[in-house]
Amino acid sequence: MQPINIQNYLFLDIETVPQCRDFDGLSDTMQLLWDKKTAYQRKNDESAGDFYHKAGIWAEFGKIVCISCGVIDLSNRLHVKSFYGDEKILLENFIAMLNKFANSRRNVKLCAHNGKEFDFPYLARRILINNLSLPVALNVQGMKPWETPFVDTMELWKFGDGKHYCALALLAEIFGIPSPKDDIDGSMVAKVYYEEDNLERIVTYCEKDLVTLVRVFIAITQQTPLNDTAITE
Repeated sequence: MQPINIQNYLFLDIETVPQCRDFDGLSDTMQLLWDKKTAYQRKNDESAGDFYHKAGIWAEFGKIVCISCGVIDLSNRLHVKSFYGDEKILLENFIAMLNKFANSRRNVKLCAHNGKEFDFPYLARRILINNLSLPVALNVQGMKPWETPFVDTMELWKFGDGKHYCALALLAEIFGIPSPKDDIDGSMVAKVYYEEDNLERIVTYCEKDLVTLVRVFIAITQQTPLNDTAITE
């Protein structure tokens, strides 16, 4: 493939959890809306409350607890920074960083795995729900798909096969990249957050996912491999 200006790419990964610790923490109205929202996803004998552990998937019922971002410098080193904790504060800090990054470069691209279906819209929705200003890089309302600044490694791997899904862990395995799932995976994040109260463990996992995303992107696009050191600033 042709070389790309990888310094213009901001790579990101987010971790999300249900808005409340359990279903009882929702208001009566939100419980009813959750019931309606998930009616066709649940098994016949599964109640809305039983299904609530999956609420982090939907931006209307979940929240972001960590955003890990990465940029590659001219020495081909990856710089990683994570925003975590209180959702509104982490989003404010992320927006400030994203705007600064976009203002310093031309033709900025945002890259995530399954980002077009999950990370990018989830971020935009939670920013609006928190009554914050949507950054230009995420404000794609009215744009045609090919006009957006979004790059999705899962879409790159499809090669036009619209029905194909491939997890990041599988791509890492086939390209000989260390797995980010050596401790926890996405299905365990809510438990680690609410039951273990271990946000640091989630941040570590998110950063591992981020590094894996970058290495998968480089493998798919046949760019120069990273130097070994990932730097957290």
